[in-house]
Amino acid sequence: MRTVTSLLPVLVFNAVFNVRFAFAEDPLEKRAQVEQFAADVAAELSRLCPPAQPGDQAAFDRCRHALFEDSMLKRSLSPYVLWGRVKDRDLSAPIKETNLTQFAPDVLTGMYVSLFMFNGKHEVEYRVEEGLFRVRLETAFRNRLAPGQFPYPFWHEESKWSTYQGANSILLWVDPKTVKVKIAQFTDRGPNKPIVSSEWVRAPKFDGKWMWTDADGHEQPQATLFDGLFRPNNPYIGKLDTAYRDFALKLRDGQCLDCHVPNNPEKMKKLVLLQSPAHAAGEITRVMEAVRKDKMPLDQTGIEAPLDEPVKRALLEQGAAFEALVKAAKAWEKDGGKSMGSGQGALAKP
Repeated sequence: MRTVTSLLPVLVFNAVFNVRFAFAEDPLEKRAQVEQFAADVAAELSRLCPPAQPGDQAAFDRCRHALFEDSMLKRSLSPYVLWGRVKDRDLSAPIKETNLTQFAPDVLTGMYVSLFMFNGKHEVEYRVEEGLFRVRLETAFRNRLAPGQFPYPFWHEESKWSTYQGANSILLWVDPKTVKVKIAQFTDRGPNKPIVSSEWVRAPKFDGKWMWTDADGHEQPQATLFDGLFRPNNPYIGKLDTAYRDFALKLRDGQCLDCHVPNNPEKMKKLVLLQSPAHAAGEITRVMEAVRKDKMPLDQTGIEAPLDEPVKRALLEQGAAFEALVKAAKAWEKDGGKSMGSGQGALAKP
C-alpha cells in the first residue's frame, strides 16, 4: 500500500502534464497559415515595390504611398514592431541580444520598408530558439535616392550605411499565435545577391544633424515631413510641422532628445525615435502615456527620473496638441476629408 501511495503524486502530475500538453498549441500547426501569409505578403511587395533603378524617385513614391496607405503588410504588423540590422551580420544572432528600434506600422512601412525592392522570392522557416517563424524576402536597397528621402542620415554610422546598401534580405519574424509580424530586420548576409545591382554610394561625412536645411532652403529629410506619405492636399500637413516644432522644444527641455535619436547614445535595446515629425507622430500616444506615468526620462543609471512639474505640464500640453493633429490628419486621409466637419477633424480645421 505504501508503494501505491508513493506513486499517486507522480501519476497525478503526469496526467495533468499530458492534459496540458494535449491542449497546448503546437506552433508548427500554424505553418501552412504562415506560409500562405508569407506568399501573400511577398506577392504584394513585388507588385507594389518591384525591382527598379535604385534612384527611381517615381517608383519609390508609388511604393511608399501604397505601403503607408493600406497594405496587407501594414495590416499584418503588430501594434508596434521592432526594426533593425541583424546583430554583427550574424543570421544566427539571438534577437534578445540585438538593439532594435520601435516603430508604428505606418512609419515602418512608409519610411523604411519602402526603401527596398522585392521580387516575390521568399522562404519560411520556424526558429525554435526564438519561438517565431522567420520569413526571408529577397530584396535590394534604393541607395541612390536623394539624401532627404531617407528618414535620417543612415551614414552617421559607416557600418549601418554599408549594410543598408548591400542588403539582400528582409527578415519578417512572425508570431505563430497571431500570425502578425513582431520584428523585421535587414541584412546583407542572405544567400542571394541583391535583386538589383547598384554602384556603391559614398555618403557625405555626418555633421551631427538629424534634420537640416538644404541649399534651396527646404527642411530635410523631406521624408520625415510627411511628404509623399499624406496626400499633398491634406490640410493638416503645415499645422503638423508647426505643432511638432513646439513639441520638440519641450522634448529638448525634458532632455528627451538626448536619448531618442538614431545613434542610440544610451544603447537601449528598444529605441524610440522622436527627432522628426513623422517619427514622433508614430510614437506620440505611447510617449504621452509614459510622461504621464513618469516612465520617462531615465537618469544615467537607467532609473526613471520624473520631470519637473512645469516641464512635464508644458510637454503634455504641446504633446496633446501634436497628437490631436496627427489623429486629425490620419482621419482625413482615411475618409477623404469628410472628418473636417466634426470630431477630430474639427480640432484643427483650417
